[in-house]
Amino acid sequence: MKVLRMRALRGPNFWSRRTCMEALVDLEELRDSPSNSLPGFNDRLLRWLPSLEEHRCGVGERGGFVLRLREGTWMGHVLEHVVLELQSLAGTPVGFGKTRETYDPGIYKVAFRYRDEAVARAAFQAAMDLLKAAIDDRPFDIQATLGNLRDQVDRHWIGPSTRAIAEAAEARDIPWQRLNEGNLLQLGHGAKARRVWTAETDRTSAIAETISRDKHLTRSLLAAAGVPVPEGRVVGSPEEAWEVASEDIGLPVVVKPVDGNHGRGVCLDLRTREEVLEAWRLAEAEGSGVMVERFIPGVEHRLLVVGSKVQAAVRGEIAWVVGDGTSTIQQLIDAQLNQVPWRGTQEDAPYNLIRLIDDPVCLFDMRRQGLSGPDAIPAAGQRVMVQRNGNAIHDCTDHVHPDVAATAVLAARVIGLDIAGIDLVAEDISRPLQEQQGAVVEVNAGPGLLMHLRPATGTPRPVGEAIVDWVFPNGQNGRIPVICITGNRWRHLATRMVASILEGTGQRLGIASSDGVRVGRRMLDPSPRADSLGARKVLRNPQVDLALLEADPEGILREGLGFDRCRIAVVTDVGEPEGLERESIRTSDDFYGVLRCPVDVVSALGYAVLNAEDPQAADMARLSDGGVILFARDAEAPSLQDHRQREGLVVTLREGRLMLQDESETDLGRIGPEDPTPILAAAATAWALGLDPETIRTGLQPWMEEAAP
Repeated sequence: MKVLRMRALRGPNFWSRRTCMEALVDLEELRDSPSNSLPGFNDRLLRWLPSLEEHRCGVGERGGFVLRLREGTWMGHVLEHVVLELQSLAGTPVGFGKTRETYDPGIYKVAFRYRDEAVARAAFQAAMDLLKAAIDDRPFDIQATLGNLRDQVDRHWIGPSTRAIAEAAEARDIPWQRLNEGNLLQLGHGAKARRVWTAETDRTSAIAETISRDKHLTRSLLAAAGVPVPEGRVVGSPEEAWEVASEDIGLPVVVKPVDGNHGRGVCLDLRTREEVLEAWRLAEAEGSGVMVERFIPGVEHRLLVVGSKVQAAVRGEIAWVVGDGTSTIQQLIDAQLNQVPWRGTQEDAPYNLIRLIDDPVCLFDMRRQGLSGPDAIPAAGQRVMVQRNGNAIHDCTDHVHPDVAATAVLAARVIGLDIAGIDLVAEDISRPLQEQQGAVVEVNAGPGLLMHLRPATGTPRPVGEAIVDWVFPNGQNGRIPVICITGNRWRHLATRMVASILEGTGQRLGIASSDGVRVGRRMLDPSPRADSLGARKVLRNPQVDLALLEADPEGILREGLGFDRCRIAVVTDVGEPEGLERESIRTSDDFYGVLRCPVDVVSALGYAVLNAEDPQAADMARLSDGGVILFARDAEAPSLQDHRQREGLVVTLREGRLMLQDESETDLGRIGPEDPTPILAAAATAWALGLDPETIRTGLQPWMEEAAP
């Protein structure tokens, strides 16, 4: 097999409403060799990927694909299923695929769903290697392959916390797109868009973030607002730390960096001079200053505040191991702590593996217990404390006392954070802090979400939904009206006419067309941009209130659409394709499959605007989830009359005059001598958007001969 071309379709496309990869594959000598003709191939494939048994394929039930394998299917089809399964096993679950032979015998288009482009490309190459090994009866290390793909997922795909937000947005019909190679997302379009970076939003104050990093300033502000906090002071030397601990605050104490994070350099329950001096050195190495605080007895808790509500809470525990008399501390940790499902090296693990050599505080605690370090061997039955904090793993959201929740919300508000992780220590989270000398010990910007999504015990909490609801309250979906115009002959002129109308609405118009990308009167890109890149430029622009996007058929085939849904889809005509033979688009039926793409994604409240004189364009009415407006030059055309009788909206000509017809008839005036098709399409588009006749008439003035009386 040989791959001739591979491309990413980053929006609705010829194959699907969702992102797909499309590979053009030449089967070469395999073109006449179905799967059942290759000795041992099926058995080797299923031994490496037994989960292919779950694929339903065209049979519609579990085992369907395996049945197709046994009966004999072409290698392009097998490739489709293998690359889907490899992506799913790597941690990016996908299920859609299609394989079709082109007009050239033995050359197939293989389309398959993907979630991350880099992962999909790597999975495709791995699938090719696996199939070649299965065909040639060569060894193949499936576990190493999956390990490499999982590493690709960790490096390239958005993290699990960000995925929770993206999935919550999808459930609310809020469009999202990735703005960088990390976790920065845009939710919504244009002027209604918002940005989130995991647990930070465009409402998260930079000043508040800076305050939260300064633990001393945070404590001072919280104390002034009546939030219970431990007494503490910033110290400049080890000796001053001991003096403050022993004479001012009183033992036991906590020593920590003034501006540290993730618990690094934080030493707890210090009771001797030697412990305080050593703890000062550890804290000083992690930050720009050192702070001594009163030690609060109790259990570590992390509360997630979103807006004005505690959305989730987890309770911590001290990590212990029990000696067996023969194993080292690190061996015990690996056997008793690092095997739990919530610890690991992958990004979807809430907590990292415990490696003593990498954690000076843990080594310090080992020495405090009389053990020399990772290679020390505790006696059989000896309990060894490994890690005091950083183990908030038990969901306790339903047990948070209302006073504790109010305190957490107040702490976030005092610092100025819209989303915050509130660390507090209490014996019992179901009682007010004041009753048990509990206290807030830290306020964190950009808090982790995984501990709430995947707690070790208790109920996972929908924190992604909470963040989306905060960013888009009251059912908002962040969408602006998107108008997409496609077709064979008339799409560009129709786009210009629609733009002329929309410029009179007072809204900031973003246009991506064959004339370039323009927002308002400003040209952002003069090159032809009737493609998905032009669409994304418009929809990312925060000034745009209304998007007008021309979709070139070749651009749809090359990249897909640049949006997930549209308010209005316009098909000016279908006709016969020209110049698309290399895309295996040779007939009007093929072309229909391309031009239908915008109609497939019309929203329920939107319209498909279709040329009733073109039977294939008119046939797309059945594909629209919204309403339909038909246009035609002949007012007496049967398709127009039938549509109007069904209470449909019609735009047509009567004695050379442009008419809008519903239960009544509105005369917009006499049009010029040019072919009226684009004028009809433009008027119908503006009407679908809800514009009044006078605005439509004014916008079309350059193409009108005479205004309506």
